[in-house]
Amino acid sequence: MEETNNGELPTIMVTNDDGIQAPGLQALVRVLVSTHRYRVWVCAPQSERSAASHSITWQHALSAKRTEINGATAFAISGTPADCTSLGISKALFPSVPDLVLSGINMGSNCGYHIVYSGTVAGAREAYFNGIPSVSISYDWVGGVSSINDFTLAAEACLPIISAILIEIKNKNYPHKCFLNIDLPTNILNHKGYKMTKQGNSIIKMGWKQVSSDAEGGHMVSTMTNEPNSVSLETDAKQVSEEELLFSRVVRGGHVENGETDYFYLKDGYITVSALGALSHADIDCQTFFKEWLPVVAERASSSSL
Repeated sequence: MEETNNGELPTIMVTNDDGIQAPGLQALVRVLVSTHRYRVWVCAPQSERSAASHSITWQHALSAKRTEINGATAFAISGTPADCTSLGISKALFPSVPDLVLSGINMGSNCGYHIVYSGTVAGAREAYFNGIPSVSISYDWVGGVSSINDFTLAAEACLPIISAILIEIKNKNYPHKCFLNIDLPTNILNHKGYKMTKQGNSIIKMGWKQVSSDAEGGHMVSTMTNEPNSVSLETDAKQVSEEELLFSRVVRGGHVENGETDYFYLKDGYITVSALGALSHADIDCQTFFKEWLPVVAERASSSSL
């Protein structure tokens, strides 16, 4: 047993973006519970919130519904992955703060630029924002090749890392200036081992095509106030047609990779482990360019105002 200093089992909180009923989360919780080494809490979206990135719910209250998952205390939440982590670590829902937050296991990898879109990664990042160790976990699911049982194998493959993290936390050695992103290869049964990597620039290029459908779209409101929506906004936009145009995303291209990074090693059969932070800095060439460019712009602006 990996007991804490007060004799209690360490607490792991699990969230995801595929929804609380997703096979990846269910497998991860089942494997964690089966070890009898952890107290397991679950605070996950009630439905799929993939590609929600780090969006949060601000204008509406969240609902939390108790859900039955053997061996765990679980709640299905009406919000985003970031909402779930925020609520779960707040002590408003659970009696204390978890020792570790795990987000996943996602159905599909999260490497390169996809990390920006990922609700799975956001679930871990939200914990990191609040000083709590966290890990996002994704399995490189391939339709027609992968099976539901692969999520169990993926969870078992992560146990040594999870156990080691909790030991470092107990010994107060775990770094707090990053969180981890783990991707597991499609052929998880024959993986090549763990590989420390860095985020690359792989991405699936997307496009749009016009479609005919009765599906209704929605709109996103972004505001950081608690004031009611009672303000009328004037606009110069004129409605020129009553016809509704519908568009659907389509894949236009494959991955682009810049070398031996997370996606490269994942496709080579490794379990990739990348340390991430909240900030992404431009490369040195861009920084150098704009460091020289901005004073020139400022000088021109100053001269033109004379």
